[in-house]
Amino acid sequence: MTDEAAAAPPEPAAAAAEPAGPAEPAAPAPLGVVRTPTGHPEVDARLERLADADHLPADGHAAVYEDVHRGLREALTALDAPPAPGPNDNRS
Repeated sequence: MTDEAAAAPPEPAAAAAEPAGPAEPAAPAPLGVVRTPTGHPEVDARLERLADADHLPADGHAAVYEDVHRGLREALTALDAPPAPGPNDNRS
């Protein structure tokens, strides 16, 4: 080692300290969550709607989740409703 090399201060890592610019968000990618059919067509349709979130950026997921939640609540509420009288129902 020479005296010149020993006396020279190390060069700062300027490139590593400076950000390379704004980071690009990752592209939407499917999470690979398996949706098992329930056997109830209305519920299964709502669960399949969750796949729409796979193709949206994260800020679009809430709208899909809210829509699915609303649909599932409607399906559950319909189960609590009394059956509508049929045309041959003579309960009077």
